[in-house]
Amino acid sequence: MQAFNLKTMKSHPYEERDKNVFYKAKEFKARIIELPPGGEMPTCEMLSYVIFYVVKGTAEAKVNQEKIILKEGQCLITEPAILSMKTQDGVKMMGIQIMKT
Repeated sequence: MQAFNLKTMKSHPYEERDKNVFYKAKEFKARIIELPPGGEMPTCEMLSYVIFYVVKGTAEAKVNQEKIILKEGQCLITEPAILSMKTQDGVKMMGIQIMKT
């Protein structure tokens, strides 16, 4: 068992996103994601299920061209999809990828 403090966890830039993985198992991995004001996560095709939990800030997520605004304390769960995300004021979130069997 491990407990993690998402609020104090530091993150690396998107280009070094593999360093943001704080837990990894065969079936899933969890990472901290932080985008600065005006930042974005480029479009990517996710072959896994994805859960995003917003720790701080807001972001606009696009899932297969459908947009949704995520605010602090909200959670987004998607099946494998084409995803992108951007933020005007900055956002910190946890992302969990769960392998599709």
